[in-house]
Amino acid sequence: MMKKPKYAVIVDEIKEKIEKGEWPIGSKIPSQRNLAEIFQVNRSTVITALDELMAEGLIEGRVGSGTIVTNNTWTLMGQQATVNWNENVSKGIHKASMTMVQEINREESNDQLIQLSKGELAAKLFPTMTMQSVMRKVSDQFTTLGYEEPKGNILLRQAISNYLKVRGIDASPSSILVVSGALQALHLISIGLLPRGTSVLLEKPSYLYSLSIFQSAGMELKGLSMDREGVKIQSISQLQKEKQILYTIPSFHNPTGITMSDKRRLELLEKCKKEQLPIVEDDVYRDLWIDNEPPVPLKAMDHSGNVLYLGSLSKSLSPGLRIGWIVGPESVINRLADLKMQSDYGSSAISQRVAAEWLTSGLYEEHLKNVRGQLRIRRSAALQALNTYLSNVAEWDVPEGGFFIWLRIKPDFTVSRLFDKAMARGILLNPGNIYAEDTGQFIRLSYAFASPDDFRKGVSQLSKIFQGAGEDYYY
Repeated sequence: MMKKPKYAVIVDEIKEKIEKGEWPIGSKIPSQRNLAEIFQVNRSTVITALDELMAEGLIEGRVGSGTIVTNNTWTLMGQQATVNWNENVSKGIHKASMTMVQEINREESNDQLIQLSKGELAAKLFPTMTMQSVMRKVSDQFTTLGYEEPKGNILLRQAISNYLKVRGIDASPSSILVVSGALQALHLISIGLLPRGTSVLLEKPSYLYSLSIFQSAGMELKGLSMDREGVKIQSISQLQKEKQILYTIPSFHNPTGITMSDKRRLELLEKCKKEQLPIVEDDVYRDLWIDNEPPVPLKAMDHSGNVLYLGSLSKSLSPGLRIGWIVGPESVINRLADLKMQSDYGSSAISQRVAAEWLTSGLYEEHLKNVRGQLRIRRSAALQALNTYLSNVAEWDVPEGGFFIWLRIKPDFTVSRLFDKAMARGILLNPGNIYAEDTGQFIRLSYAFASPDDFRKGVSQLSKIFQGAGEDYYY
C-alpha cells in the first residue's frame, strides 16, 4: 500500500476537524506558519493542502481575516443550515486577547523556541524534590477532600497573615481571601466592586494592557506617565471623578522593572487619600528582590482601608499551585468571597494545604534565598550579553529584582517587524506595544526562564537581525 503524500495527510486531518465540528463553519484556521509547525512540514506542503481544500469548497482565504472554514461535507451534500458558533464567539461578553498576545501564549509552550518572553522561573529553579516531599506530608494528613471555607483554608489564611506581618502588613485572616492567582483577584474586583464606566488609572506601559479584564467589564484604562521612581503624581487627574480606581505594580514593575521609591509611595498614598481614589496594589513580584528588599508595600502604610493588596506564590514558588490572595476591608473580602464561590466554589483544597505548609515550615523563605541568588546570576549574564551584542542599538536600566529588562531601541531603529523576524530565528519576545507602549521602540526580555546560554544566543540573534537590517528597519 502506497504511503500518502504529506499534503494529503494534512488535507485528511483538516477535513476531520471540520467534519467533527472542532473547526465549525466560520472558524479561522491556524496560519500557514502554525500549520507547518503542527505537521512538521515546510510551508509549500501546507499551501498545497490548503489549495486542495479550497478547490473542494471547504475553506477560503479572506483579505484581512485569514483562511476561513466556509462549508463542511454535510452542508455540501445537503445544503442544510448549520449553527454558526463563530458568531457566538465574537459576541461573547468577555473580549478576546490581542492577536499577538494569543500567539505569544501559544508559543510559550514551544520548547523549540528560545523563550525570552516568559514571566516565570525556569523549571530548574523550582524546588521539585521539596515540593514532592511537602505534598506527601500533606496528603498523609488529609482526612477529607471536601470544599474549603469561602475565604479559603483557615490555616493558609493564618499563614498568609503571618507572612504579611513580616512585610509590614497587619491583616487578620478574616480580611484575607485566597484566590487562584492574582488574575482571578483582578477578575473578581472587576465584576464585584466597580460599576461599568469606571476609569482604571494605571502606569503606562503596564502588564494590565495585555489583558482584557477591565475592558470586558465596560471600563476604560487610562495611562499614567512614569519616571524612574514610579508613577508621576502630577499625572493623576486633579479633577475629582466619581468612578475611578488606581491599579499599580510598585515593586519590580511589569514590564519596565521599575521599583517605586519610598518617597513616591508616600506621595501616591497621600494623593489617593485626598482624592478618595481607591488603590489596587499588585505586589506579586515583591519577594523576587536581588539587590535590596523593596520599600514597604502601600498597604503597610494604609490605615483607612483604601488599598486592596494582591499577592501570589505563582512567580516565586510555583505557578501550578494557583494560589494567591487579596487583602482588604472585611466587607470587601466578604463580597469577593461570595463571588468566588459562585465562580469555582473555592481554590483547590490540596493546593491550599500545600501552600500553608510552605509558608509555616520556613521552607518558603529558604527557597527564596536560593531563587534570589539564581536570579542575580541570570541577571548578570543577561546584562553581559546585552552589553556585548546590543549596546550599539539599545539602552536599558538594571532592574533591582523581578524577571524583566525593558529594552529601549535607539531612535535610529524601528522594531515594527522585529517580533516576526525573531520568531523566524527561533526567539520569542514581548514587544512593548502589547503593554500600550506607543512608540514601538521597546521590548520586554525575561532573564528568569531561558538559561544564560540561551539568553545569550537569543540576544546574539537579535543583534544579527539589526546588523542585517535594510530599509524595513530604519526610519
